Amino acid sequence: MFKKIVITLVVLGLTGFGLFTGAKSYVKGLLPDKAHFTQIKATTQQDLSYVTDNVPSYRGKILAVVTSTDKMGENKETGYEHTELARAYWVFVANGFEVDFASPKGGKPPVVIDGEDMGAYDYAFLNDESIQERVNNTIALADINPSDYEAVYFVGGKGTMFDFPNNPDVQRIAKTLYQSNKVVSAVCHGPAALVNVELDNGQMLIANKRVSGFTNEEELFLIPNAKEIFPFLLEDKMLEQGAQFEAGTKYMEQVVHDGKLITGQNPWSVWKLAEKVVLELGFEPKLRERTPEEVSIDLLMTYNAQGYDAALEELKQQPNSYHRVIIVMHGILAFMEFDLGKGIDIINLADEIKQLAK
Repeated sequence: MFKKIVITLVVLGLTGFGLFTGAKSYVKGLLPDKAHFTQIKATTQQDLSYVTDNVPSYRGKILAVVTSTDKMGENKETGYEHTELARAYWVFVANGFEVDFASPKGGKPPVVIDGEDMGAYDYAFLNDESIQERVNNTIALADINPSDYEAVYFVGGKGTMFDFPNNPDVQRIAKTLYQSNKVVSAVCHGPAALVNVELDNGQMLIANKRVSGFTNEEELFLIPNAKEIFPFLLEDKMLEQGAQFEAGTKYMEQVVHDGKLITGQNPWSVWKLAEKVVLELGFEPKLRERTPEEVSIDLLMTYNAQGYDAALEELKQQPNSYHRVIIVMHGILAFMEFDLGKGIDIINLADEIKQLAK
């Protein structure tokens, strides 16, 4: 996502303004050095005490469903979002659940991996050969017995917009679990799995339910012609089917919990959503140190709600806990919206983090 934002920034010509002379080199200087990324990229499961220590006894299985669609629009590559699968997986496993991976077609699904957005847990997932063996050999949805699972988690990724909405097995699994008083969850574009699910009483599953998902604002911001690429915009479709759509701040954490239905707005919502799933299944989630990615979103949410001074005071409390790429990315997003004051504030926060971390 970060690369796409930078490219879009250049296309818009913002770096041509006098105010942004040398902006690219300045922004680059705010990012962590290569040694930092090299260390994170080498993370394994054994490095994650949250995953390895005090794991509860077996509590059942959760089904994680990813897309099989690898192309969209004019032959643009797509798939499921790696971080949205990896982060939820570790929460489920750390809390005593076994996770099966499935997809509409089965086999090896297409994946979108954005290194700039990734942290230790994301790389640990990639570096685990046994996990990757299972991910690369997903179970075909037609072979899934929903009764084997306590919950389903529909992973996001733009590919889901094409092969989730009209898939009879997606509908069968979601309906069966929901009507069995089990948990149905989805994040980002993953709620595309829910839009055409009709319950036995003739009502749509999401009708009159509080939900979230990737918003129109988020979709159209980086893909202005999204209405031409996708069969529908997710927010529009959910509203059309009677859902009470709750949009949070653009590209910020937003999770909506309505009984056995739990939905998240975007990739930043995965950790909280996964822990809500565990809670809804009747278990208190294990205590977990929030990741640098989450702490960064917390900081940005503080800035949005309370302003620069409050955010600055917050970051001084834990200067080494941030994922500076995420902070910089949101600063560039603000510039893309021509909100120069906000963009400068957020870039200044990234600079403060860099200075305090020395």
